Amino acid sequence: MELKEIMEQKVFAVVGNTLDEEKYAYKIKKAMLEHGYTVYAVGKELASINDVPEEIDIIDLCIHPVKGLALMKECRKSFKCIVIQPGAESPELLQYLDDQKLPYIQGCLLVGLSRFKRCL
Repeated sequence: MELKEIMEQKVFAVVGNTLDEEKYAYKIKKAMLEHGYTVYAVGKELASINDVPEEIDIIDLCIHPVKGLALMKECRKSFKCIVIQPGAESPELLQYLDDQKLPYIQGCLLVGLSRFKRCL
């Protein structure tokens, strides 16, 4: 999945510290909501990706790679793709995703918002 196609999706789980205005997870969640996306915050608001109450299109990892890997290992929800924000990647995380054949890209949703206008 390319970033353009990701930005055409509707339901996102942003994984990270979405309560601290200084953190990118907060900035991503806020910007996505302002652009009309449905966004669930995992990490500080919901404890697990499994706690998201509806089907997820995109999981956005904006969290320390060790925590992101742990959350992905326990994830039982279906989704279309994972976006790994800069700094949220690790060789272990990428190896796990590859081994499990889970679709992912390394990219940034804020870049996606600036490059691809969503038709609401």
